[in-house]
Amino acid sequence: MTATATILDLFLGQPEHRWEGKAPSAIRKVRVDGPVEMTETGLAGDTQADLTVHGGPEKALHIYPSEHYAHWREAFPEKADLYAPGGFGENLSTEGFTEEDLCIGDVFSAGTARLQISQGRQPCWKLNLHTDNPVQAASFQKTGRTGWYFRVLEPGRMEAGDKISVIDRPCPDWNLRDVILARFNPRLDADTARALADLEELAEPWRTSFAKKANPAFHEDTSRRLQG
Repeated sequence: MTATATILDLFLGQPEHRWEGKAPSAIRKVRVDGPVEMTETGLAGDTQADLTVHGGPEKALHIYPSEHYAHWREAFPEKADLYAPGGFGENLSTEGFTEEDLCIGDVFSAGTARLQISQGRQPCWKLNLHTDNPVQAASFQKTGRTGWYFRVLEPGRMEAGDKISVIDRPCPDWNLRDVILARFNPRLDADTARALADLEELAEPWRTSFAKKANPAFHEDTSRRLQG
């Protein structure tokens, strides 16, 4: 169960009108120095533009492993300068583990806070515009390199250099990367979908999605989310 990473940087953002004819976004974030308070709804000073799809207790903190950026620099070398910690709108950049090393429901110590993995990231068209790469969101889904969200079990403070470590693993059978790939698999088997729909540690929106995927007749149209 041992899994530990180092917090490289913390990032905060505010909603901005960046793209003509499009909704505002807080995906562009700025690195902050020193300790930052973590509340039940996220880092103090971080704000979301649309709380219907971002933020809230089940998506209080988005983390992205810094290890993934090498993949994106190789996949899209013309945009290599963009692919660095903070580049995807994450709140927390780490080095030491990725989705493959973790499970849904894992509980972490991070500074003085306690966090729990609630779901993977569900990328949207804003990621495409932010990176000026029209296939970025779809590539996130295909590779499973989405990062993930934490819910906050105990508020506290954290800063760059702190360790973030797994201290409990209530769902060892549900590898995080596998669950992320299952969420975006249009041919997911019904038994797996039903099991994930019943997984209490999983955030409610993903449980609802898996409940729908348990119906063989269900077809999910992702075009609006991915393309805007």
